[in-house]
Amino acid sequence: MPHDHHGHSHIDPNAGDARIGWAIVANMALTVAQIVGGVLSGSLALIADALHNFSDAIALILAFAARKISRRPADERMSFGYGRVEVVAALINYTTLIVLSVYLIYEGVMRFANPEPINGWMVVWIATIALVIDVVTALLTYSMAKESMNIRAAFIHNLADALGSVAVIVAGTLVILYGWLWVDPVVTLMIAFYILWHVKSEFISVVRVLMLGAPEGMDTQEVIAAVRAVAGVSDLHHMHLWQMQEHAAAMQAHIVIDAGAWGNADAIKAQIKAQLADQFGIKHSTLEMECAAHICDAAPLIGH
Repeated sequence: MPHDHHGHSHIDPNAGDARIGWAIVANMALTVAQIVGGVLSGSLALIADALHNFSDAIALILAFAARKISRRPADERMSFGYGRVEVVAALINYTTLIVLSVYLIYEGVMRFANPEPINGWMVVWIATIALVIDVVTALLTYSMAKESMNIRAAFIHNLADALGSVAVIVAGTLVILYGWLWVDPVVTLMIAFYILWHVKSEFISVVRVLMLGAPEGMDTQEVIAAVRAVAGVSDLHHMHLWQMQEHAAAMQAHIVIDAGAWGNADAIKAQIKAQLADQFGIKHSTLEMECAAHICDAAPLIGH
C-alpha cells in the first residue's frame, strides 16, 4: 500500500516569500484599521476580528522566519538540519489561536452582561474591507499551505478570519436593521469556537511530529511485515519509526539475518532500504544488521 502523501513536490524553496511579505503588510494595516473602527463603533466583534487579524500577521511573520531558517543545511549543532523549526512555528501559531479564542469567549460572555451601543454602519464597512483583505491573504498562502504545516497554520488563521469578517458583517447588519445588540457578542463567541474547532486536528498533528510519533496514515505493522518479508531476514527488533520533519519519515531498527545468509547482509540491507523508500516513502533509514547467532537478548520489537 503506497504512502505517497508523505512525499511532496519539489518546489523552489524561495517561492512564495514575496507573497507572505505582502500578506504581512496587509494584515498589519488591517489590524490598525479594525481596532480604531472597533473602538469608535463600540463593536466587540470588530475588535475580536482585529485581534485575530493581528494574530494572522504574527503567524505569517513566524511562518516567514521559519521558512528561512528551515533552509539552512545540517551542521555540527543541528545534525538533522533545521527543517523542524517549521513544526515549532506551527505549534506557536496554534497555541496563540487557542489563547486568543479563550480570551474572546471571556469578552463575549462579559458583553452579554453589559451590552454597549454599536455603530452598525461603521462595523459593516470596516468588516467588508477586512473580508477583502482576508480573502486576498488566504489566496496568497493557499498553494503553499498544501506543502507545509507551518504555512497551513498561517492559512487557517486567515481562513478563520475571513469567515469571522462575514459574521461581523451579518452582526452589523442586524444591528442596523433591528437594533439587536446581543448579536455582537454571539458572533464573537461563534468566531472563538470556530477557531478552536479548526485548530484541534492540526494541533494534534503538530504535537505528533514533535513527540517523534509514527507518520500519520502510516501503518507501523505494515512496515514491519514488509521488512520481515525480505528474503534473508529472520526478524527485526528495537524498531523506531518517526518523522524528522513534516515531509521526512525516518526509521531505525536491528535486522536479524537468517542463519547462513550473513554473506548477503549488505545486499539484504540495500533491499530493505529500497523497499522502505519505494513503498512507504521512508528515505532515511538506519539499519543495524545482526547475525542469527548473536542477536540482542530479550529485545522488544518496538523501542528499547
